[in-house]
Amino acid sequence: MSNPFPGANPYLEQPDYWSDFHNQLVAEIARALIPQVLPNYRVVMDKWVYKVTDSTAIVVGRPDVAVQRRKTEASPSLTAHQTATLPVQVRIPMPLDVEQAYLEVKDAATQEVITAIEVLSPANKTGEGRAKYDAKRQAILGSKTHLIEIDLLRAGQPLALEGETVQSHYKILVSRSQQRPIADLYPFNLADPMPSFPVPLRQGESEPIIQIQDLVNGLYEQLGYSYFIDYSQEPPPPWTTDEVAPWLGTVA
Repeated sequence: MSNPFPGANPYLEQPDYWSDFHNQLVAEIARALIPQVLPNYRVVMDKWVYKVTDSTAIVVGRPDVAVQRRKTEASPSLTAHQTATLPVQVRIPMPLDVEQAYLEVKDAATQEVITAIEVLSPANKTGEGRAKYDAKRQAILGSKTHLIEIDLLRAGQPLALEGETVQSHYKILVSRSQQRPIADLYPFNLADPMPSFPVPLRQGESEPIIQIQDLVNGLYEQLGYSYFIDYSQEPPPPWTTDEVAPWLGTVA
């Protein structure tokens, strides 16, 4: 079965699917881009690793604190002055390595990074992970590297834009280094097809186009998500059943 939504699929935002979908989408964007930039550019997929504590891990599907009463065989005998206080088992914050795939378009001759392409994850938009991503983002924006930021997650705090905030469920940002602080924003909602976007290279060169809707629809079918996603269940927060219902009438 094909993707039942006209654009992004909100059910892919749930923790059980997002991590794999994120990595697959990054790889698919690379495969679509490579033939358009050869032989002058290389498209390289890499991972950056940063540490957060479990207090932010809830955004990638892990509980931040779990409390469970210890099971006992029998209560010991107590004197008149003793109370039956039993310990509980809890989780404490521990450093957690978060890995995130991203793309770099490099000049084939000089290895200079021309364009960075980021598909945001939940940890980029909340807590410690957001602060670490903000630092990376600012470093790119302060350089000569173009930045493409793809946000297919409704949850979390949208990343900073100057002035009036554009309200939409999803966003794609294309920031050309020579035009900063002006950038092109492609906002879209659940009812909209995902917009295609250009990949800036060196100034004056033609910009290849990524048809991201075709990539997402292709991955949905290739990875068999229709067999695993239970559309009778509520969508991941902050989505509500009423918001997604118009597209689920034909889902078996």
